[in-house]
Parts: sequence; C-alpha cells; structure tokens
Amino acid sequence: MFLLVMIIFFSTTSQNFLTVRNLMNVIKQVAIYGIASVGMTYVILLGGIDLSIGSIISLVNIVAAYVMVNLGLNPFIAILAALVISTAIGFLNGIIIAKLKMPELIVTFASQTIFAGLAYIICKGTPISRFPDSFLTIGQGYVGAIPIPVIIMVIVFAIGWFISEKTYFGRYFYALGGNEEAAQLSGIDVKWVKCLVYSLSGLFAGIAGLVMLARANTGQPNAGVGYEFDVITCVVLGGVSTTGGSGKMSNVIAGVMIIGVLQNGMVLLNVSSYMQMVVKGIILLIAVGADCVQKQRLLKAKKAAV
Repeated sequence: MFLLVMIIFFSTTSQNFLTVRNLMNVIKQVAIYGIASVGMTYVILLGGIDLSIGSIISLVNIVAAYVMVNLGLNPFIAILAALVISTAIGFLNGIIIAKLKMPELIVTFASQTIFAGLAYIICKGTPISRFPDSFLTIGQGYVGAIPIPVIIMVIVFAIGWFISEKTYFGRYFYALGGNEEAAQLSGIDVKWVKCLVYSLSGLFAGIAGLVMLARANTGQPNAGVGYEFDVITCVVLGGVSTTGGSGKMSNVIAGVMIIGVLQNGMVLLNVSSYMQMVVKGIILLIAVGADCVQKQRLLKAKKAAV
C-alpha cells in the first residue's frame, strides 16, 4: 500500500517519474539493493546485523577494477577474486562472532572501518576505470528488454528464497533467530550456521558490488558508503523482524522497491541529499518501531492466553 501511494505521489509531482528511461534507472538501482538484501535478510533473521557490507561493496569495486586494469587479467579472474574476498570477509565476521562471542555490531563495524581503509590503500584514493566490454555487460547489458542487473537480482532472490524456505539451512536460520539456546540444545551447530550466514552476506554484497562496478564503469573506493543503511532499511521494511526469527524473503522485495522508488522520487524532486538521509532515517525508525509494537502485542496476547 505504501509503495502504491509513493508511486502515485511521485508520478503526480514529477512528469519524469513514469518515463521509460527513469523506470529503467529505478529497477537497475533496485537490483543492487535487492542482491545485497538477500544476505542481510539471513543475518537479521538470526537477530544479527552486518554493517560491513558497504565496505565490502567498495572493496569489491576496487579489487575487481585493479585486477582488470592494473594487472591486465581476464574479467572472469577479477570476478572470482572479488567474490572470494567478499565471502572470506563475511566468513571472518562470522567466525569472530561465533567463536569469540563478540557483539555483531562491534565486529561488523570494525570490519567496515578496516576494509573501507583497505580499499583506499589499494587504489591510493584514485578511481579506476576503462574495463573490458565483456565485463560492462553485467551492469549495462540487456536480454531483450530486461536489464541484466535485474535478471541477476531475480536469480539471487530465487536462490535466497529456496535456501530460506526449502532447505534445512533456512530452518536453522529461523530457529536460531527465534531462540538460540533452544536451537543449540536441539543439536544445531550454532557456530557453523553463523559462519555460513555471514559468509553468504559477504558473497551477496560482493555480487552487488560487481553489478555496481559494471554499471558505473568506474571503481570508486567510496562506492558502497551508506549502502549498509539502505539495505537494512529494505529488509526491515520487508517485514523481517530486527529481533530475529520471523520474516519472509519474498516480502523483502517490497522493501527494496519502496527504498528504490523513494530515493529516485526524491532525486527527481530535487530533495537535497541531507534531507534524503533524514527521510530514510525516519522511515527506518518507524519500521523498527512498528515491529517492536507488534512483538509486544503478541507477547501480551500469549500471556493473556496463559
């Protein structure tokens, strides 16, 4: 409903909103949020958080660009190297959280800082561009009338939905988010599941970073700055509970569309970037608040039933 209201509002306030060119821009931008949101959904289902995905996106931008341009290697090798690194970062986050029992917020915030700095060190703060056409197809190509980034997003969402809804791993995610102690007593290897979830978060952030790089045709060390906030907002707006244990991958698509349409509409209306931050912050606060209120009502209903 909220998405429909926004579409009606922006279509009446901006004559450019419903143009084919603008709608294509929206779905291309949405694709990057959508791909990264799949991994974040898993993390939040556990009751965790991953603040490192913005830096992973930035690092993937620079690593893939550096391998292709500075080292002159095949784009396939660049893609493979970038995804291995992004997955390894996620695994590192997971193993520190699981083994050392450090708070997710602190671990992923530290990772965010470390790998953001590493991206600048690799490129010395200078953007890297001039990629092979075969690589640019990932972000700029079409299959018929459908942009390839959208196709990649659909495939990633389909895989994400299958894992969460049709596999034992997905059931483990919900079990840990609902009650970690009970899940452990039932025989679930909690540490292994956490490592898996954060690895997947890193992998999907890496894929999003590659799509972004191919679309922009330039590797920027700050490319992913702020993306973790937008992706978290997408997931929460999609109905995934911040306390873990509940939410559907299919509903996250709606959250992704809301953020994509909102951001595009505000740009068309010449809303300043500072005001955009204020609006998105308020929306996240409302979404989390609504989730908390719903949880409290359910808890009161259970107590009343007893």
